[in-house]
Amino acid sequence: MLECENLYAGYEDTDVIQNISLKVASGDMLCVTGPNGCGKSTLLKALCALSPRIKGSVKINGEETSNFKRKELARKIALMTQVSSVYFPYTVYETTAMSRYAHTKGFFKTLSLKDKEVINETLRKLELESVKDKLINELSGGQLQRVFLARTMAQDPDIILLDEPTNHLDLKHQIELLEYLCEWVKTGLKSVIGVFHDLNLALSFFETTALMHQGKIIETGGTKKIFTEEKIKKVYGINIQKFMLSSLEKWKV
Repeated sequence: MLECENLYAGYEDTDVIQNISLKVASGDMLCVTGPNGCGKSTLLKALCALSPRIKGSVKINGEETSNFKRKELARKIALMTQVSSVYFPYTVYETTAMSRYAHTKGFFKTLSLKDKEVINETLRKLELESVKDKLINELSGGQLQRVFLARTMAQDPDIILLDEPTNHLDLKHQIELLEYLCEWVKTGLKSVIGVFHDLNLALSFFETTALMHQGKIIETGGTKKIFTEEKIKKVYGINIQKFMLSSLEKWKV
């Protein structure tokens, strides 16, 4: 479904990511992880043609993303970034409804019955029904994060790119979100590429991981195979496996 080859992207004269190639098929969930500043967010922006400077090839179903019109591309791929600002105090429902623009024809079209069904179902699954008429500037950080997730998912693209989507979410909603994404991928033959720092979540929900370091993907494969003591220590500079096992011991009664 999505394929990039020899991808470079960055800003002005600097390539933040270099020579990246990967493939993600329908039904795949790929975790992208690595230390801060290694280029994970830049990679996601490049995959959906939002990076200001891109070299190389990015294709969706064999078609270069540069050939798609913006509205057409929005029906194929959606990105939720790390930081989503509140510029106007729309309601939760109105904010989520904005994502359906990609599916309308012409300007100033009213929402169709299908649009409303998608919006309401997404709000229900993300437990936002009870606050759908509330202004988003009145929400807690966790609620606001779920609203922006709802807006991304109601866009109903084939591919969703998520940049640290569990930020500000409590543990319950982190787990429920990833469970929902797993079902969303299976039932609709969709694909998810998610940037995560939490290696426990990656191990629990992603079969495949791309490990990034200094602007490059140094290895892609099964998550358990990638998360070895040696590889993780090389990238993060710390024995995370030892720390995790030590923490687990403290939970034992």
